[in-house]
Amino acid sequence: MKLKNALGYLPLFPAKGGEGARGEEENQRAPSRLIQQQRRLFLTLIFGLLAEAASFAHSSSAAVPDFAAARDETVRILSDFIKVDTSNPPGNETKGAQYLQTILAREGIASEILELEPGRGNLVTRFKGNGKKKPLLLMGHLDVVGVERSQWTVDPFGGIIQDGYVYGRGASDDKGMTSVCLEIFLLLHRLKVPLERDVIFLAEAGEEGTTHVGIDFMVARHWNKIECEFALNEGGRIFAREGQVQYVGVATTEKVPRPILLSAKGTSGHGSRPRPDNAIVHLAAAVAKVGTWQPPMRLNDTTREFFSRLAKISPPEEAFLYRHLEDPALGAMVQEKIRRTNLGYNSMLRTSISPTIIRGGFRNNVIPGDALATLDVRALPDEDIDRFASTLRELINDPAVEVVPSEGRRRPATPPSKIDTEMFRALERAQQRLFPNAATLPMMLVGATDSAQLRAKGVQAYGLGSVSSDDDSSRVHGNDERISIAGLGKFLEYVWWAVVEVAGVKDN
Repeated sequence: MKLKNALGYLPLFPAKGGEGARGEEENQRAPSRLIQQQRRLFLTLIFGLLAEAASFAHSSSAAVPDFAAARDETVRILSDFIKVDTSNPPGNETKGAQYLQTILAREGIASEILELEPGRGNLVTRFKGNGKKKPLLLMGHLDVVGVERSQWTVDPFGGIIQDGYVYGRGASDDKGMTSVCLEIFLLLHRLKVPLERDVIFLAEAGEEGTTHVGIDFMVARHWNKIECEFALNEGGRIFAREGQVQYVGVATTEKVPRPILLSAKGTSGHGSRPRPDNAIVHLAAAVAKVGTWQPPMRLNDTTREFFSRLAKISPPEEAFLYRHLEDPALGAMVQEKIRRTNLGYNSMLRTSISPTIIRGGFRNNVIPGDALATLDVRALPDEDIDRFASTLRELINDPAVEVVPSEGRRRPATPPSKIDTEMFRALERAQQRLFPNAATLPMMLVGATDSAQLRAKGVQAYGLGSVSSDDDSSRVHGNDERISIAGLGKFLEYVWWAVVEVAGVKDN
């Protein structure tokens, strides 16, 4: 009998010695040093395999859910959840919280809704563990962005199920994630999974631009209800290309929204007499300069690891780009190629600028005295925004245009969550279980989430997302937003295995 491992074939039994009595003596002797070494290697291999298998061990009394039934229930929850219009503004998140609370109540699970302002509720509940470890927070937000109804081919608040997808505003951002977290919570309760950690479920208000009623309120006023070691939130993705999962992206950090205003001043006058100091002309020129400028690439620990791992699983022509980002000779060409072919990856490489709003003028025949543009700046976590504004002033080089960093409430810039934690390793093992041909990539989210406020409190927060293609992702905050039903089922399984490994009582 032989066992093959990375070292070759190791004999399970020593070979016989020489012929006759001498051979018999050798056969009765202790195995040679070589055989002993081979046996030690064999035992090391066996124990390694056992340890790997043990990494998937969960609570001895935790039953495995019927994942098909759980997926179907999640789809029903999500479809009806979409029908509750929680567009922000105005939000009306309490209506969404009450819908989820009704589901919990049917299971005999107590929960509470906390409001800073009327109608802007946050739902929180907890499944108690034995207290051996600090809690795990499962979270998603209740509010969604508004819609341009005329641009949708289905009712954006109809929760339509067709062609293997759930359609509607919030299907991906973020009622899908919230529904999965709720289903995980229900399964833990129904299966009576013994826990070493409390598992907290939070559905919060105001993520889409009014965080003072949501995560800011919960952190400032009700931290004792959500305090945790780890948090699983929106922000990642299970990226599928041509129907195959290529990687599982887990967001460990994110860019920081830092809006900047461009304000142009001129002289008002009659539209029939063009002026060289027309504020709109100066503003338009400034916006054009900013909109075509690429801030310099600056990788951080997260993005460097992301592109390093991505190169290992990408087709050769793409891998070449990721491996030569910092090449002195090829870097500029590589970056330009990525800029033209992958908007998301390009934004990961640098602080980004998108002109989004222009205001100027009030009558067709009046030259306005001023004009204003808003730049959606998504800064790298360590970006010095005042210095960045100075760079824009030099770029624009027009005394008629003022560059003004926007004031007001800001998400904090924080260090990234670590990738050597129990939670991240559990996410990697869940990926290996469900998507063995893929890889787990730590990533920097180019958008923003409420994980920022949690990381500021020392929580190791990780952004997750369901299975999606580039087409699916492009619909987020856009028209005909949708989420794959099959992908949602796989995402539910993925979260389940990671949660039970981290929070469940381990076998002795």
